Amino acid sequence: MKNIKDYHLEELKQELKEMGEKPFRAEQIFQWLYNEKVETFDEMTNLSLELRETLKKHYTMGDFHILKKQESKDGTIKYLFDVLDGNAIETVLMRYHHGNSICVSSQIGCKMGCKFCASTGIPFIRNLSSGEIIEQIIKVEQDTGERISNVVFMGIGEPFDNYENVVKAIEQINHPKGLNIGARHISISTSGLVPKIYELAEKNIPCTLSISLHATNNEKRSNMMPVNRTYPIEELLQACRDYIAKTNRRISFEYALAKDNNDHLEDAKQLIKLLKGMLCHVNLIPINKIENGQYSKSSNENIMRFRDYLNEHGIVATIRRELGADIEAACGQLRRKNR
Repeated sequence: MKNIKDYHLEELKQELKEMGEKPFRAEQIFQWLYNEKVETFDEMTNLSLELRETLKKHYTMGDFHILKKQESKDGTIKYLFDVLDGNAIETVLMRYHHGNSICVSSQIGCKMGCKFCASTGIPFIRNLSSGEIIEQIIKVEQDTGERISNVVFMGIGEPFDNYENVVKAIEQINHPKGLNIGARHISISTSGLVPKIYELAEKNIPCTLSISLHATNNEKRSNMMPVNRTYPIEELLQACRDYIAKTNRRISFEYALAKDNNDHLEDAKQLIKLLKGMLCHVNLIPINKIENGQYSKSSNENIMRFRDYLNEHGIVATIRRELGADIEAACGQLRRKNR
């Protein structure tokens, strides 16, 4: 059966029309799904019993099961979700003074092979559907009773490798009758799939584009991120410049600092040369040690020195606050462990 959360409002209106139902029924269903966040069709009490039975015959609610839930001392919560086909994904709720952010997964497994990311150890199985991406947000809101105000596509998987479903999910998340989360509160991260950067520019969705850069030359970046062998730094940064020119939106560059690898002053100088004149921001990430990983975290002093040097030379840089490291929920640590 089909997951009813995979449908846009207009698509659902068409589905109901083919059943002989009026289009406004789709809006009622959306209200139940995204405002009331019900878990069964039976709870949709303003629909006729006949329609509810028809919906049950043709659709599922795509309602995830929580296999495991871990809470960090800093309030971060990591969920292991059963996606109802024998597979599992991880999703993280992060609490900030400005609201709750959720880090969602876009794939079961990942093909990218980045050497500093725990998801590298997960064989790629399949893409998540748009409804399965949205369900992560719904399930966390159901479980906590708290509103999610920010969504980041930085969980398991490469979002641009599942581009169509990710964009569809963003449109649903942003839709006034959907989850109604503003596009500017949605961030999508990519390891650098250049063609999709151009596609997103044409789509012109006002979300934040984050680029996982992590190195300033092709040799070093290719060692850390195999995707660089296909889309080298020069090609990636040209796509970023074109994206900015097309959308007039700032790009966030993610740079994970690994001890004695990419955290030297010379790396900072080269980063300034690469990004000079671009409408951008650098998000410095203290790299997290992972099982069998070859990189370790740069010292706090070095991270602050790196940040200060960038800021002093005209590149706005901040250090990402570390959340959830004690439950392996921090950046780069997600891998769907069930233990």
